[in-house]
Amino acid sequence: MLVYLGVMLLFCVLYWWYRDSKQITAVSDKHVYITGCDTGFGHLLAQHLDKQGFQVLAACFTEQGAQELKDKTSSRLQTFRLDVTNSESIGKAAEFVKSQVKDKGLWGLVNNAGISQPVGPSDWLTIDDYKVLLDVNLIGLIEVTLSMIPLIKRARGRIVNMASIYGRISMFGGSYCISKFGVEAFNDSLRRDLRCFGVKVACIEPGYFKTHISNPDVINEGLIKLWGRLPQDVQEDYGDDYLDKCKQFYSFFMCFLVNSI
Repeated sequence: MLVYLGVMLLFCVLYWWYRDSKQITAVSDKHVYITGCDTGFGHLLAQHLDKQGFQVLAACFTEQGAQELKDKTSSRLQTFRLDVTNSESIGKAAEFVKSQVKDKGLWGLVNNAGISQPVGPSDWLTIDDYKVLLDVNLIGLIEVTLSMIPLIKRARGRIVNMASIYGRISMFGGSYCISKFGVEAFNDSLRRDLRCFGVKVACIEPGYFKTHISNPDVINEGLIKLWGRLPQDVQEDYGDDYLDKCKQFYSFFMCFLVNSI
C-alpha cells in the first residue's frame, strides 16, 4: 500500500513539474484581445501581457481609460474604443482585430468588461435596471465572443471569460449574480462546442478584490439613489433605518473581505 501511494505521489510531482515547466513560445506573434481595459483586472492584464511581449489589443470604454493604459505600456500595445452593449461598436472592433491578426487568427480573447451597479433588494429595482447589467455582463460578452470565434478557430486559440464567485452563489439582489450565473453556463456550452476545433475555453471566478466594481462608496451611492426613487409605501415597508443597515453591511463586507490587486 505504501509503495502504491509513493508511486502515485511521485507521478503527481512529475506531472506538476512537467505542466509548470511548459512555456509559451513566440509570444511576439500572438495577439490577445482584452475587453474592459479602462481599470481593474483588464487594465492590469493588458500591462502584464505587454511586458511579456504579446501583441495586446486592449478595448476600452472611455478615451481616458485608453490614454492611461497607453501611458503605462509600450508602443506595441494598441487600444481602441468598445461599447459591448452596442452591436455596431462590437462589429467595428471585430474588423479592427481582423486587420491586425490577418491570416494567423486570434490567439486569445479575454472577456473582462463588466459592471456591478445597480445592486440592492430585488423590489428596489426596475426591469430596466436588470437589463442594463445583463446587457454588459452577459449579452455583450456573448456577442463579442461570437464575433471572434472564426478568428479563434483559425488560430486554435483560447477564450477566457470573467465570471465571479457570485456565479456560484447569489448574495444580493439585482442582476449582477444572475449575469455571472449566465456567464458560467455560456462558458460550459462554449467549451464543449469548440473543443473539436482545438479551442480552449476557461472561466475565471474571482473572489473579493479591490477594484472599481467593489468600491463601497460607489455601492452606497447606488443604494441611496435606489432608495430615493422608491414609492413612499415601499420605504415604509422596509423602515427608516433599513437603508443605513444596507450601507453598513456593504461597507463592512467590502472593507474587510476585499483583497487588493
